[in-house]
Amino acid sequence: MSSETLRSSSKTGIFLISVTGGIGVALSVICIPFVSPALRRICLPYVPATTQQVDNVLQALRGRTGRLIDLGSGDGRLVFAAASNGFQACGVELNPWLVLYSRLSAYFRGLSPKTEFHRRDLLNFNLSSYDNVIIFGVPQMMEEIEKKFIAELKSDSAIIACRFPLPNLKPIRIIGQGVDTVWIYQNPRKVDNRVDLHPSSGSI
Repeated sequence: MSSETLRSSSKTGIFLISVTGGIGVALSVICIPFVSPALRRICLPYVPATTQQVDNVLQALRGRTGRLIDLGSGDGRLVFAAASNGFQACGVELNPWLVLYSRLSAYFRGLSPKTEFHRRDLLNFNLSSYDNVIIFGVPQMMEEIEKKFIAELKSDSAIIACRFPLPNLKPIRIIGQGVDTVWIYQNPRKVDNRVDLHPSSGSI
């Protein structure tokens, strides 16, 4: 084998190592919240919404208007779906790689004017100006986020919970089944919208 061929092979090897190394680092960053339960209260695991789940969310939003926010927006697919259906849509995500990907994707889709993405802790992001909220949460943080909804959201706001329901509020509607289930809640400040956690023994 000639020295020129060896140099060429060496350069190719270095390039492949750099590319695969970069992909490995990116995947590690994305997967850390998924494999570290201690972080899940503030940083949700990246689990992309299925096509059916997106359809269920859009069905839940039918007839709604106003500003929309997706908490734990991941790759932005729910934000893009909402923006394509007339909403001014916002995504909040702690993972910087996913925020960057979402912003670039919004640009190439022509949806930048109708979307925005923030790298923030969703528990510290003020929700008072939003009319519709999507939460793709995990059990470790649902009770805390529910208290935040009650404290900050407008009285006529709608909440759409994906994958896991809120622990105490009573849904007005449930769409889908299994991992694609979405729970819809309205008027989160109303006391009578809460589930009775200690029902009487008698039944009607």
